[in-house]
Amino acid sequence: MEIQPAHTPRPPGSELTPQALFAAVIVAAIMGASYPYMVLKLGFGPNVSIVAAFFGFVILSLISRKTYDRWQNNIVQTAGTSAAQTSFMCGLLATFEMLRHSDKVHFTLNPTPLQTFIWLSVASLLGVLLAVPMRRHFIVDEKLPFPDGMAAGETLMVLDPPRHLGKGDPEFDQARRAALVLIGGLIASGLLMLFRDGTNIFPVIPEGWDPGALTLGAVGASFVVAAMGVGFSYNLLSIGGGMLISFRVNFWMLVGGILGWIVAPLLLIGAGILPDHATRTRVLYWIMWPGIGIIMSGGLTMLALRWRLLAQAFSAMGEASVSGEEFPLPLVIGGVAVLTVALCLVQWLFFGLPVWMTMVSVILAIPLMLVGLRALGETNWGPIGTLQNLTQGLFAAFAPGNAVAISLGGGTTGTVAVASEGLIQDYKAGYMIGSTPRVMTIAQLIGAPIGAAALALTYPALVKAYGIIGEHPGLSAPGARRTAGFVELLSTGVDKLPQSALWAMLISVVFGVLFAVLESRPSLKRWTPSPTGLSLGALLPFSAVSTIFVGGALAEIWKRRSPTIAGIYLVPLASGLIAGEAMVAVIAPVLMALGIGHR
Repeated sequence: MEIQPAHTPRPPGSELTPQALFAAVIVAAIMGASYPYMVLKLGFGPNVSIVAAFFGFVILSLISRKTYDRWQNNIVQTAGTSAAQTSFMCGLLATFEMLRHSDKVHFTLNPTPLQTFIWLSVASLLGVLLAVPMRRHFIVDEKLPFPDGMAAGETLMVLDPPRHLGKGDPEFDQARRAALVLIGGLIASGLLMLFRDGTNIFPVIPEGWDPGALTLGAVGASFVVAAMGVGFSYNLLSIGGGMLISFRVNFWMLVGGILGWIVAPLLLIGAGILPDHATRTRVLYWIMWPGIGIIMSGGLTMLALRWRLLAQAFSAMGEASVSGEEFPLPLVIGGVAVLTVALCLVQWLFFGLPVWMTMVSVILAIPLMLVGLRALGETNWGPIGTLQNLTQGLFAAFAPGNAVAISLGGGTTGTVAVASEGLIQDYKAGYMIGSTPRVMTIAQLIGAPIGAAALALTYPALVKAYGIIGEHPGLSAPGARRTAGFVELLSTGVDKLPQSALWAMLISVVFGVLFAVLESRPSLKRWTPSPTGLSLGALLPFSAVSTIFVGGALAEIWKRRSPTIAGIYLVPLASGLIAGEAMVAVIAPVLMALGIGHR
């Protein structure tokens, strides 16, 4: 199909066409329906901005061949991402499922599909509005890279090259070669995902490499390195992500991974804090506290040092709203107020959660978004799901032994905050191509309830068809299992948490503040450890960290040896590597439903 895209920017706001709205609803429904299976089956939820852009390209090309352009597709992409971010909360529903079957806590919370739809719609819409001022602060003022957003913007432009150029024009030929590089990366990444063992579709390629029975020992302690997940993942999505992250952050992520998954287990077992045969989950429960401490303190310190920029962001948004390009600040404030009241009522009526706890959850979501989006912008990994465990610890202090308050209080904070992770990537893509922020916010508001409806309908069917409880369930939901285990632990009382981990957290907070202060000085930043990198390196699986580092190293070598060529093709290649795996991951549920592959 030959597409004739526009080459001149649309007037502000004009990208919200009837065909864009129609395609946005379709793509939002696709993303919302397919994302829960991927998250529960594969254990992760990659950003789907690029996937939504490809779906948008196909649908818009069919219904508006002559008027298709990148700005309309950005609106479709944004609605699709919003729906996916809402349906990502299937992990919280899975946590409820596991706690209902737990023999350690009393838990009966079981929302109906209608309650799920209303609850997640309100929470996600609140998250969408809270993310509006974050756009100007992190993208316009601080200009953080947001690698997935860059990849999404590059994809939008590749799918809509300048119309006035033709064969023989250097810019046209360069754009076509960049498109071929993107497609080549997409095919390679998609095929690897399709045939990799971890997807259970056509498992003929090993999922990764590990050092086997290699054992490390010191001071009377020893452990098998592979038991901590140390190894390398055959994962081109992580390679592509690493190519878009700065090498400095990549390096400190690797250091954090070594400290978290090699040094820490050795010291903890040697000191008798953990048993000789400690599992990776037991180690994670310990290292997550210093890991969370350094990222929280570093992020909040950086925000405190740049408070003027944050204040200017709110002020500039208010001024821009007069021109009609930004979503009006009064609507943001009014909408947040109304939705907060609605969420308090919903959680009180449906789940019996006290109003003050919901208020605390919403308030906690704001610093969680600020810190999480900074980490996402620098490393392309959103830590909000992990940081949510910190808020669970706070609710354990508020309501000792109350599993419902611990899970729902912290879960609400995460539900509101996590909406911002995918949306900020789309804001980055829109900023690259000159889309209207106000219209993008409208698309996000449209997509959120569609994602909530899709999740409410698909989640019960998935659990019934594949199972989520038992020794070998069809849906393993590892993230939900970690959260459920954490709730079980906290329900016995905060005093049951390892004191050594809390002391380590206090020390990491001090280092986080120190490193953030040093980072703020340009002359010292190059030599200062990255708090974000150290934390994420310790919190992510080591096999993912090592793979991301390889991507960063390859990109650094390429940029140093051939800076001109790398400047042209590095981002398209990385975009293809990200898009290929993400697309196959979304298509996987359809293949499984058709009986293609292995269950």
